[in-house]
Amino acid sequence: MKIALTNEALHWFKQEMEVEPGDTIRFYARYGGSSPFHEGFSLGMTREEPIAIGAEAVIDGVTYYIDEKDLWFFNDHNLHVDVDASLDELQYEYRT
Repeated sequence: MKIALTNEALHWFKQEMEVEPGDTIRFYARYGGSSPFHEGFSLGMTREEPIAIGAEAVIDGVTYYIDEKDLWFFNDHNLHVDVDASLDELQYEYRT
């Protein structure tokens, strides 16, 4: 599985979370909400040190990753992270 972030998403992380080289951002399955694959679960994001990386993208020295235990959530799809300009918040797409 792959993780891709648009330039807008990278800018969002720099502005909103003040990421710097060496930081680690985890995408994870959280209880609540919904997703295209799993009712009752949605995608969360936090700044957290990795334990067992299942997928990662290192961009400008920042590691964006998914832990091995959360790979089930993506149902064999890749994660594409962008920004919804009208809401100024992250939006996630799951691509094959």
